[in-house]
Amino acid sequence: MSTTELFLIAMTIILSVPYLLWRVFRTDYWAPLVVVQILTGILLGPGVLGKVFPDYFATVFAPPVIAALNGIAWWAVMVFVWIAGIELDLTEVWKQRRECGTTAALALGVPLLAGCGAAMLMLAWRDGWMGPQAQPWQFVLGIGMACAVTALPILILLMEKLGILRAPLGERVLRYASLDDVAIWAVLAIILLDWTRVGHQLAFLAIFAVVAWAFRRLMARLRESDRYVLGLVWLAACGYGADWCGLHFMVGAFLAGAAMERAWFRIEGLDTLRHNVLLVVMPVYFLSTGLRTNWQLGGVAVFGAAALLLVASVAGKLAGVGIAGRLLGWKRGDAWTIGWLLQTKALIMIIFVNVLLDRGLIAGDTFTALLLMAVASTMLTIPVVAPRLAGPGIARPGNEPPTSPPKAPESA
Repeated sequence: MSTTELFLIAMTIILSVPYLLWRVFRTDYWAPLVVVQILTGILLGPGVLGKVFPDYFATVFAPPVIAALNGIAWWAVMVFVWIAGIELDLTEVWKQRRECGTTAALALGVPLLAGCGAAMLMLAWRDGWMGPQAQPWQFVLGIGMACAVTALPILILLMEKLGILRAPLGERVLRYASLDDVAIWAVLAIILLDWTRVGHQLAFLAIFAVVAWAFRRLMARLRESDRYVLGLVWLAACGYGADWCGLHFMVGAFLAGAAMERAWFRIEGLDTLRHNVLLVVMPVYFLSTGLRTNWQLGGVAVFGAAALLLVASVAGKLAGVGIAGRLLGWKRGDAWTIGWLLQTKALIMIIFVNVLLDRGLIAGDTFTALLLMAVASTMLTIPVVAPRLAGPGIARPGNEPPTSPPKAPESA
């Protein structure tokens, strides 16, 4: 068969299998479609499908097909991270800076420390967790940050499902997650700092600051429809610049979005774009993630490491938010609910650890353990949070008026 035919067979599998599993087994309560797609990507990888049907796997996922799928996956995840950067509402965070700063710092700092401790235990346990290019501090800090990550786009989807996205509780959680999102990519830039290319990196950041100022002035004068087109051009250019200087194109994608204003776009338009990206191209990214997951590496040790990382991640996040709740005088129960919402990981953590794997900072065993941890932590969120939202004392739509989203300027 031709490469085109094999590519279309692969796309048929990628798009149909997760949807059928999601519908037939009705997993939406504990595993939304995005989680099923991630799990299916793992099943379609070399560790499961490749082991059971090696000839079929080698035929359908031949190198030319994988190369084509990787191109789609790179662009899909760049657009996804770009949208996450646009959705940062730092203006509102600044208005609530004491509460947001305290909560975000503790919600990020405590699980970061717990994750760093887990990473050091992994290194003491056995060899084989660190990648060939890693220094111990890069590995420890990378694992710690992976345990501290909150996946802002998936958090938005889950809160939308729970009916609290535009409610006061949802707006609070989004502010905390937005601030942590900035810290996540800043720490990634530090981890990836290459002292042999530091001149290139400083040059990129200086040029980015100047061009971003001019870009923002231009965007403010355009119609909304033109902003989307120019924004995608800006995304590709920033991704190239960041990758050229050694920071990775994902850092550039986030910077491209963060330099833009959410108020330039209608909320409904951004929501629609995010949903369409998830529907049309992100399943390809999940498959490419699965193709990196090899169960032959590590065996039972991978599951032990995943359990250790899950405990560090969830316990650290709940402890950090709990401390913030006591300091800020939150009402009873809020810290538990917010802590579980903020420990949602899935996509952003998978993107984060993919970057670490690409740069040789973690080994395949570690990548698989972190992937399992991300999926498990996300699957726990709705079953834990939904019953609490049904109880008294929790802000739900109808109990309090929702906060109106910022109004976008009208299109010309």
